[in-house]
Amino acid sequence: MASPVGALTLAATGRGLAAILWEADDPRRVPLTLAGADPDHPVLREAERQLDSYFAGALRCFDLPLDAHGTEFQKRVWAQLLRIPYGETRSYGAIARSLGDANLMRAVGAANGRNPLSIVAPCHRVVGAAGQLTGFAGGLAAKRFLLGLEGAGPGPDLFGGNGLG
Repeated sequence: MASPVGALTLAATGRGLAAILWEADDPRRVPLTLAGADPDHPVLREAERQLDSYFAGALRCFDLPLDAHGTEFQKRVWAQLLRIPYGETRSYGAIARSLGDANLMRAVGAANGRNPLSIVAPCHRVVGAAGQLTGFAGGLAAKRFLLGLEGAGPGPDLFGGNGLG
C-alpha cells in the first residue's frame, strides 16, 4: 500500500495481520513464508483501511487481529509496544523494567528491531534513554514523521508535506 512514509507491504495469515514491511526492509529482519498474494484478504483490506485512517490523523488505536511470529521474549516485548499510548514514547529501559528486569535493555532493543508489525505495534514510540531517536526499520526520517504525526516529535512536514519528498 502507498503511505506517506513510502510503500508498505502487508502480510496476513488466516489468524490475523502477520507483518507490515518497509519498502527497503531487510528480508532477514522479518522472515516470512508467503503463500501468495490475495489483495482481497479481509485482514489486509481492514489493515489498509485503518492505516489510511491513521495517516489521515483520524485513528489513534488499531483494532486488528494480529498473528506476529517470534520467540516468547519477542512477543512479550511486542505486547509492551501495544501498551504505549498514541503520542507518547517509552525508553528501552522503561520497557525492560516493565518486563521485570532493567538489565534486558539490549534484548528489548533487539526484539524491538524484529517487530514485524511496525506502526500497529508502535516500535517507533521507543526512544533512547535521553529521548534520542534510535534505529528504526523504516529509517529515522520515517520514525520522526510517525512521532510528529502523533504529536510526540517533529512535525509531519519533515517529508515536505505529504510524502517522502
